[in-house]
Amino acid sequence: MLLNSEMRPREKSLGLAYLMLIGGHLGVHRFYLKRTATAIVQLVLFLIAALGYIVMVTTSGFGEGEVGIGTVIGLILFFVAGAPLFVWVIVDLFLIPGMVRGLNAQIEGEIMQQLEWIRNNPQAQRGNYGGQPPQGAPHQPYPPQPPYPQG
Repeated sequence: MLLNSEMRPREKSLGLAYLMLIGGHLGVHRFYLKRTATAIVQLVLFLIAALGYIVMVTTSGFGEGEVGIGTVIGLILFFVAGAPLFVWVIVDLFLIPGMVRGLNAQIEGEIMQQLEWIRNNPQAQRGNYGGQPPQGAPHQPYPPQPPYPQG
């Protein structure tokens, strides 16, 4: 029961991760799932593709029969960055459940480690350390959340 009350505010939601995949070209779902490096790569690919699209649209002559060098460069940028990003987001459709399970298992392991430390160190009381964990305490990356809404 204690594990559930500690796990609830920290665990990641599969539904929310899929909802964030709608903005997947920006890497939002990967930021949410603590995959920061690959989220930044997705964001950079999106920005390159967007830049290519803007260059392609602004330099194309709609009434003219010729294609300018700016249009070609924009088209290349758009497809070189946009195509891999599109495929990557499609692949993420299938990877997200495993990423959520893995992160939730990691969070549960951290909580179990903290609970084990508290059980083995009954003299340690919460809150008597000025915001710092006591010596030897496992790292707690998230602040403890109360089991009820504050109001």
